[in-house]
Amino acid sequence: MKNSATIKLLPKKRPATMRTPKLSASRTSTVMKSPNSNATSVLKVRRSTNAISFGSTRMPSGSFTPEERTILEGFQREKVQFVASPDFLRAGAERKIFADAPVIAKPDITWYQPLLDERTPASNGTAIVRPPKSLVLTAAQERVIFAQLNYARFRVARTQRKAAREGMTTESARDMLHWHAIAEKIRKQIAETNLALVLAMAKRVRSADLDFGDLISEGNMALLRSVDKFDFGRGFKFSTYGCRAILKAYSRLGIKTQKHRQFFPVEFDPELERADHSGETRRARENDDIIEVKNLFQSDRAGLSDIERTVIFHRYGLDRPVNASQLTLEQVGLILGVTKERVRQIQNKALEKIRLALISMNPSMAYSLPGIIGTPN
Repeated sequence: MKNSATIKLLPKKRPATMRTPKLSASRTSTVMKSPNSNATSVLKVRRSTNAISFGSTRMPSGSFTPEERTILEGFQREKVQFVASPDFLRAGAERKIFADAPVIAKPDITWYQPLLDERTPASNGTAIVRPPKSLVLTAAQERVIFAQLNYARFRVARTQRKAAREGMTTESARDMLHWHAIAEKIRKQIAETNLALVLAMAKRVRSADLDFGDLISEGNMALLRSVDKFDFGRGFKFSTYGCRAILKAYSRLGIKTQKHRQFFPVEFDPELERADHSGETRRARENDDIIEVKNLFQSDRAGLSDIERTVIFHRYGLDRPVNASQLTLEQVGLILGVTKERVRQIQNKALEKIRLALISMNPSMAYSLPGIIGTPN
């Protein structure tokens, strides 16, 4: 007898569906991966109207200002970097680095902005003068202030790692914000103390191809980066490291500018950006004023003498085009047989008579007399 096999029909399974939780009045920030990849999506920060969530920890959002919430969210996205030192792990490190350390005076930066404003528009090669009252730190003072900066960041990083393992609490968040504020304050003090390095390096690489304002901006950014990366434990001065970092930034800026000019070789022409309406109106008014002055000169309403008329005639060439060449004082003196100083005196007296005549006719034209007649050589 043959074995008979029975086939049982299993019920079809319904495809699994993923329920999406409803988010009411909340905002989420996620880093999503491709559906085909093996990695799952990672939730970085979730902020709602009532609380701030860091992983599985929720803290009331009302206890933090918007600026503090932004800083805390930044701690979740990036790890805090610092220059490590064995002194940070010793007992009483905070007291030795802060309480027992000598007080370092804050720099006076009132000279920086006026000097920058005076130098930026000028392009005549004036020298950059080092401020006479700039603060210069010794090697020992630099070790102290850089140790304080990196210890403050070390405390932020340590709390950050602890929060990643055990969860964030309000107290730990406050501790991170406290040490972060100390680190930013010290970082600003170090940068302001070494602003003179930026000016000194800008003087060294000054050229017509690089704008001075761009050099100052790029140098300031390089100075801040060098403050973050300087290893104070090696025993070198910060100026040695900072100057090289600023010069490298200037080198990159020069290469970037050169590549830009290869793609855009045409120089900027201000005349192309200027409207013609105002220029045409000004030229038309000047032509009308010149005609008025010529009529005044020909009708002799200014009461000029013969020698005064001769000087004005040759000096300003009223019978020639506006931009035509004019005789100098010495050339007019040879015609009249007098010195050029005497010609200048006669010219000034004649111009004063013309000015008074113009005031009696039209007071506004008296102020435009030099522009109408011109200033001959």
